[in-house]
Amino acid sequence: MKIEEKKVVGLTYELKVSRDEDDIESAPFSVEIRDKEDPFYFLFGQSGLPEKFEELLAGKNEGEDFSFVLSAQEAYGDADDELIITLPTSQFSGERGFSPEMLDEGNFLPLMDENGYSMQAKILKNLGDQLILDFNHPLVGFDLHFDGKIIEVRPATEEEMQHGHVHGDHGAHD
Repeated sequence: MKIEEKKVVGLTYELKVSRDEDDIESAPFSVEIRDKEDPFYFLFGQSGLPEKFEELLAGKNEGEDFSFVLSAQEAYGDADDELIITLPTSQFSGERGFSPEMLDEGNFLPLMDENGYSMQAKILKNLGDQLILDFNHPLVGFDLHFDGKIIEVRPATEEEMQHGHVHGDHGAHD
């Protein structure tokens, strides 16, 4: 079956990232592996992934291998300084489910926006009474190198289309 709109797609892949800095590209290094024990499933056309990622998979068939690179601009773009925010440390108390070690610099805080959607912020600096948080995507500024295999393509159910995500063994459970 071919990857197109209204299809559920299952992939295994290795994601490597690299960065161009001062016209010197870093060697790609592995940041994620999704294997047969933990494949990645998404609803094609509604994945929330970079548009170019889906564009490069469109028309491929179950069983095909893929290999491509998304430039930083095709992926998550450049860092946005407006997404670096200072908040009072008191907002991250034990009563709200945060432990002191969660507030270490470099950690990612699991958060929710005002609509209840999951998000994360990286702690750039803990100033004691304030935290400097970066809400940019963790892969902002990186070129993304994907090497993988399409392990499943199937029609999405009506319920999956209505909800905008995969259900069942490889998706959300209702």
